[in-house]
Amino acid sequence: MKKILLAALALGCALAPIGNTVKFAAAEELADCKAAYLCDFESGTCAYSKNETERLPIASMCKIMTLILCFEAADSGDLAYDEMIQVSDSAAGMGGSQVFLGSGLSYPAQELIKTIAVCSANDSCVAMAERISGSESLFVERMNERARELGTENTLFANCTGLPKEPQYSCAKDVSIMLRELLTHEKYFEFSKVWLEDFHHPDGRVTSITNTNKLTRFYEGCDGGKTGFTSEAGFCLAATAKRNDTRLVSVVIGAESSDKRFQSTKNMLNYAFAQYESRKIAEAGKPLEQKLPVRGCRSKEIAVCPERSLCVFCKKGDEVDAKVETTLFGNVKAPFAAGEKVGEIVLYRDGIEADRCALLSAEAAERLTYGDAFREIADKW
Repeated sequence: MKKILLAALALGCALAPIGNTVKFAAAEELADCKAAYLCDFESGTCAYSKNETERLPIASMCKIMTLILCFEAADSGDLAYDEMIQVSDSAAGMGGSQVFLGSGLSYPAQELIKTIAVCSANDSCVAMAERISGSESLFVERMNERARELGTENTLFANCTGLPKEPQYSCAKDVSIMLRELLTHEKYFEFSKVWLEDFHHPDGRVTSITNTNKLTRFYEGCDGGKTGFTSEAGFCLAATAKRNDTRLVSVVIGAESSDKRFQSTKNMLNYAFAQYESRKIAEAGKPLEQKLPVRGCRSKEIAVCPERSLCVFCKKGDEVDAKVETTLFGNVKAPFAAGEKVGEIVLYRDGIEADRCALLSAEAAERLTYGDAFREIADKW
């Protein structure tokens, strides 16, 4: 293995490490609710929190995990977006928010997923859960397993819809972790920004669907999130917004009214966009100066790039002690395609690991042919 120190940036503000995040000095009371959390999308750095680990019902925000499993099933090839999903009596009979799926009718998976993201359709949730896992109960087991894999510590699901059922709970910090994971699926944004659309049933009926997250239309940069409401959970909202290079994730649990959940979210986002920024230390897809030596390769070495951007989230104008270090795989042999994992890049902040991601080959490594080898020898004569 080959380690290379890329940069030590004298970009220290008065920040104190807390776990894997850095928490800033307490801001004014921004969120009028039971619990709240505000963080940077890229690093998960916390900028504001209120009772962030308190276990509370989160209503339909649990559909964030339902959506994660839908997109992961599609990414793995276990589900096709154009696949027709037959709706069971159980799915069609779900109460609460729904698109009134017809029992026994078949719908494209993509359209069902869209209704979950846009209008929080409970019937679509159950239909997708039954398709992916065979039953809602098995799907819920996978939801809990995936939550543990993501590192949540205060989350337990009892169904895939968020309808009241004991025991189930989460916390503001855990919801932010799940929303950050959902946002890694680019397909999600095709649905999350839909404001108003007609949903067509195979029997000729049409149901209008409207985005329950009104910030996607009325807040600059907001392009995703998930609302929730039950009498137990109160009014909830997990939202994301991006301006320039800074994407934020906010969570509100237990507001007393819909207006208060939206206002609390806007307060947190306005605060962070005004005070903080994300500084890219390594940019996704941008080749590094260092190259990877490759045995049997026509070009001897190839360019490498980070799989995603590594950023530090900090107060505007402050300096930050940040550096990145790469580890490139040794004894790598051609051929292989562009996009193959060939190492890792780690971001350190104040000497503590803050983030890491894969290093990918930025180009294909083509095998050295006999002709290439002959010409190489001839050129040296």
